[in-house]
Amino acid sequence: MAIVSLRLLWALVWFMMDWGGVKADELADTVQKVKSSIVGIGTYQKTRTPQVDFRGTGFIVGDGLHVLTNVHVLPTVLDQQKLETLAIFVRESGKEMLRPAEVVEEDEQHDIALLRIGGIPLPTLGIGNSDKVREGESYAFTGYPIGVVLGLHPATHRATISAITPSAIPLQRAGQLNKAVIERLQDPYDVFQLDATAYPGNSGSPLYSPVDGKVIGIINKVFVQETKESLLSKPSGIAYAIPIRFADKLLKKIARE
Repeated sequence: MAIVSLRLLWALVWFMMDWGGVKADELADTVQKVKSSIVGIGTYQKTRTPQVDFRGTGFIVGDGLHVLTNVHVLPTVLDQQKLETLAIFVRESGKEMLRPAEVVEEDEQHDIALLRIGGIPLPTLGIGNSDKVREGESYAFTGYPIGVVLGLHPATHRATISAITPSAIPLQRAGQLNKAVIERLQDPYDVFQLDATAYPGNSGSPLYSPVDGKVIGIINKVFVQETKESLLSKPSGIAYAIPIRFADKLLKKIARE
């Protein structure tokens, strides 16, 4: 009996230290490296109260002066007469900073946008191979789920790949159709379904390996979920991510600049 109890104790200790084949300290180390590449996305207008309108999350890629995020995170229009500007918000040397940004290219079909910023290059995230992702694997995503109301302090969530599923599913009623849904029904593509709850501020967050921090997807809170959850009576604890391979075309543009 004592031997059995000892074995159970060791099994419990190992389970607590090991998550999905990734030790807790490995994830913690990765999070510390990833956080410096996570930025807030929004607009800035000096004469507005509040001056900052937070819209979502993004992450630094390429040469350190480019940002990936969702298209739906970006404002439809900017009030140029009142000098409203697109901006990223980042913590540099312990201080919360703002940098103007401009849109380089958008992929509306996959809801991915590439932005360019000025200044000194920021730490970047590596890009993984989303084609090798398997159901049941464990990943993490870091972003600003509730915006920057508490300052630039990104939060990290764990997630398992619950399914690799088409981006759109048939609807029960014609009244649920809209232009975006129709386009996805006509040309669906696979997305990652996660057993994690993502909030609106998480849109644009990187989904990455907890071992090396390489990005395999981009969290998408609205664009895909509006179709998936239209069949549910209430929001579920499910999130979706766009495989990072769909950003290849945008990332190649950085290399050509």
